[in-house]
Amino acid sequence: MVTSPSLKSLSLEEMIRAAQEGDAYVLNHLLTSYQPFVAKSVSEVCKRYIDPKRDDEFSIGLSAFNEAISSYVPERGNFFSFAKLVIKRKVIDYIRYSQKGVTAVSLDETYDEEQMENPLEAAAVKENYDKEQDAWFRKQEIIEFAKQLNQYKLTLTELAESSPKHRDARDSAVATAKILYRDEALRDHVKRKHKLPIKELAKLVDVSKKTLERNRKFILAIFIVLDGDFVYLQEYLKGIGQ
Repeated sequence: MVTSPSLKSLSLEEMIRAAQEGDAYVLNHLLTSYQPFVAKSVSEVCKRYIDPKRDDEFSIGLSAFNEAISSYVPERGNFFSFAKLVIKRKVIDYIRYSQKGVTAVSLDETYDEEQMENPLEAAAVKENYDKEQDAWFRKQEIIEFAKQLNQYKLTLTELAESSPKHRDARDSAVATAKILYRDEALRDHVKRKHKLPIKELAKLVDVSKKTLERNRKFILAIFIVLDGDFVYLQEYLKGIGQ
């Protein structure tokens, strides 16, 4: 059985394998850590904000995520893509079943609120749902990001204080993190050691060791974003450091 400290050294694939072999601790960790991912996948089907504490659809999605963990094999491709497919299928089946005897409605159709007499009211309701949903997902991502930073002995406060102040320096650090992440050997090293391999990385980038050390925390933070299921945080990195 995997213990709490050793979870930090396991990759996602290794945790999935441990859960499949009956490790309840690891399985619970996965089900808890990826609730934001489940909620987002469910909301894409339901076309509305999903409250994990109140919506039945979330429970269906979480059960489907559990099923995805138990049935996943690497040959099925990226785990998150596979899990999202399983979640969506289960939620669609649930909605169809619960709507039995009711006029069938395509899951791709827009909100029922759009059938309101007042189109401005309908638009306002939909906009409010979208804002609530985005705010919740962003908050959950930050919470998960902070947890990941902690595994590298970093905090959000440290990150804010150590981030490069000039745009060119930030862009260079992001580019360095992307090069680090794309190198399989160095990527595995970082995930195992939770440290920046400055000597090896310096051979791949046009940046001095001194600069790499100065921006170490920021580079590691960007690496964490690239390696995780951080939809909103990754959006900020698009087009930077190409």
